[in-house]
Amino acid sequence: MLVNLKEILEIAEKEKIAIGSFNTPNLESIQAVIGAAEELNVPVIIMHAEVHESISPLRVIGKVMLQCAKDAAVPVCVHLDHGEHLEYLEQALELGFTSVMYDGSALPYEENRDNTCAAVRMAKKTGASVEAEIGTLGKREMGYQEEESGSEPAKIYTNPEDAEQFVKETGIDALACSFGTAHGLYLTKPKLDMNVLDEVHRRVDVPLVMHGGSGVSPEDYRTVIEKGIRKINYFTYMSKAGGEGVAKKVAQCQKENTPVYYHDVACWGIEAMKEDVKKALQVFCGK
Repeated sequence: MLVNLKEILEIAEKEKIAIGSFNTPNLESIQAVIGAAEELNVPVIIMHAEVHESISPLRVIGKVMLQCAKDAAVPVCVHLDHGEHLEYLEQALELGFTSVMYDGSALPYEENRDNTCAAVRMAKKTGASVEAEIGTLGKREMGYQEEESGSEPAKIYTNPEDAEQFVKETGIDALACSFGTAHGLYLTKPKLDMNVLDEVHRRVDVPLVMHGGSGVSPEDYRTVIEKGIRKINYFTYMSKAGGEGVAKKVAQCQKENTPVYYHDVACWGIEAMKEDVKKALQVFCGK
């Protein structure tokens, strides 16, 4: 069942849960995420990030995402994650994406605001929702990339006053705020600034989004959900689980001297990712 971000976040607000939002750069990850959501009977968001264009072009994987969402037995939002160029957002909207995120968080406030307003105008034409970001998170969305220094990157925390003004001036449907998480594998345990989150939640009247959600403890997940987080982005550890699941099966085949077929590799990856997604969804939705 295909829905937009605003609709799916209304479910989250009503039930006081967070919707799991997963990057799905290939068919296997789409099947894993939607399969897990259907088994648990919970809504879910599947996303394509602009930095994943080299893995799967938007014009190809977007059509697959939309069809799988339409066929799903649970509400599914098809979302463009971290769109850094308005032309790319337009491509997603033309395909039928029901939600887009414009990420101008590294830009000066005025430029981020103006571009976000343009994204909102574009999305309104198709009935899609818009997420945007104030404050930036370290590392790229690609997950497996680490900082050259080997240490956690510096984070720019969201200024609550800026967040309030930004939401009022842009008319967005959801706000991603930075309060201590980072994309990719954590090199040290994340230290979440709950005071920033509390103040942003107090000032802002749209649902809040947590990026860099992989690797956060279940206890911290539950705390941020209680404090108003309604969408949690999750990718790196799901992808890592898929790779580890495949590696384990390949090692078993090598030990038994049996051939490794790619169609089996795909199935192993799906199953391993699905189990990891189910664990995350159970925490996000209180299952």
